[in-house]
This record gives sequence, structure tokens and C-alpha cells, in this order.
Amino acid sequence: MLSSNSPPEAGELHGNPVPSGVPELAGAPPKGALGKIIVIMPAYNAEKTLEPTLAELPRERIDEIILVDDASRDQTAHKARSLGLTVIEHVQNRGYGANQKTCYREALERGADVVVMIHPDHQYDCRVVPSAIAFVELNICDVVLGNRVRSRQEALAGGMPLYKYVSNRVLTLIENFALGQNLGDFHSGFRVFRRSVLESVPFERNSDSFVFDTQILVQAVQLGFRLGDVPMPVRYFPEASSIDFRRSVIYGLSTLGCVACFWLHRIGIKCAGWLEAGASKPN
Repeated sequence: MLSSNSPPEAGELHGNPVPSGVPELAGAPPKGALGKIIVIMPAYNAEKTLEPTLAELPRERIDEIILVDDASRDQTAHKARSLGLTVIEHVQNRGYGANQKTCYREALERGADVVVMIHPDHQYDCRVVPSAIAFVELNICDVVLGNRVRSRQEALAGGMPLYKYVSNRVLTLIENFALGQNLGDFHSGFRVFRRSVLESVPFERNSDSFVFDTQILVQAVQLGFRLGDVPMPVRYFPEASSIDFRRSVIYGLSTLGCVACFWLHRIGIKCAGWLEAGASKPN
């Protein structure tokens, strides 16, 4: 990774000189440090899992961790403060999408150049964070997701319910084809965003529910940002947050609706305000 004390000279990548006459890669890192990196954690009833999540998180490159508590019924906010996190509390439960809006808004206001979203439920392996950030740092990707489905055996062995695995594969296949992408998992809760993405996509217009996750990726694709992913081992257990079967069905249908709106928008039929160009503005 780049060091803020020794930015690369022209024609160098991580200090390795490029032979004369050989063109530099399009993804070569720009001069200077990546900037401020902020981790955001949209939280709900994460008191028991927050500390082990943080224990796995490499902190060397992280400037600040912001946890937004969506009116948890346990002591999530108190626990987060005791661990030195910046804590923002919703007075009432506003939904997963609304929680993310607060997270991104606060990160941008605090000067984040890169925003890393991690669920504080200890489901995702946070050791992967530096590798995911590197793809943004090297100017290869603008958005990086954690791919939970490196193989069927690994996903199911990690505890992913069979119906979730099947629906994930079907939806990801459809989304890749419709959006012209090649992601392994469109529905991961681990994401890294370059600042310019969050400043450009109108995420404030998105749903306050779980389909926010799909909408923000569709918006990023529409605006031409580069999406990629890294393998992300996960674990499913009772304390890990997960939506039930009924809400999974609603989410799946809403995701298909997002893809349909994307294509309708492309052919000139304006069916969704959240796809209109322009930076985010609070509702």
C-alpha cells in the first residue's frame, strides 16, 4: 500500500521501477496518500457481537469508526462508547437503509476519503479490510464488496441457509447480466466506497429498508463507477443479524424491481426518482 510519507514517483508502483518504454497501468495509484479512512457500522442490537468484530479489524489504516445505533433494545450504544467509537443514536428505529444514510452522511461530513461499511454482528471477517481498501487505493475500483459465496460448499458450511444461497445466486446472476457487471455477491453487507461515489449517487432518495443496498449499487453502475469484490469468509449464528424468510422474499422482489427500473430509465421511461442524476440531498 502507499505510504503517506513516501508517495510513488512517476513510473513506479509500490517502489518497483517500470522499465522504460513500458506504459503504466491504467490502475496505477495516484501520487499522494489515499486520505482519511472511516469505518461505519450500521447497528441494531449488536452489544454482544461488537467487541469481537472490532477485535478482528486491523486498525492501522483506520482514522475513525462511526457506529449508528438504530434504537437498539440492548446496550449497543453504551458498549460502543466504552470501546472508543464515535456513536450516533436514532431516537426511534428508522430502518436499515435510513441507518446507512446517517452513516454515509456523517462520514462525508467528517472528511472521509474512503468509507468502509462493516456490520457489527461479527458475521464478516474484518481481516479482509486492508485488501479491500487496496483496490480503491490502487485506483482499480471505486466500490469494493465482500464476496460471501466463493464456493457453494464454503457458503453453506459457514451456515448460510440454503434458501438464501439459492436466492443470492439467482439474483446475483440476473443483476450481473442486467447491469453489465461480474460480481460474485451483489448482496454483501461489507462494502468500501470512494468518497466521489457517495458524493455523486443520490443515496438520500433511496428506501429506508433493506433494498437500499441494491439501489446504491444500481446508482453507482448508472453513473459509471467501477465495482469489484474480494473473497469474504462469513459466519452465520444466532446473534448475527439476518432478515427472515418473509422479508427476504420482499427484498428479492424489490431487487428485481430496481433492475427493471434501471432498464426502463435507460430507454427513457422515468419510473424512479432515486435514479435521477444529482448528488444526494436529505429528504
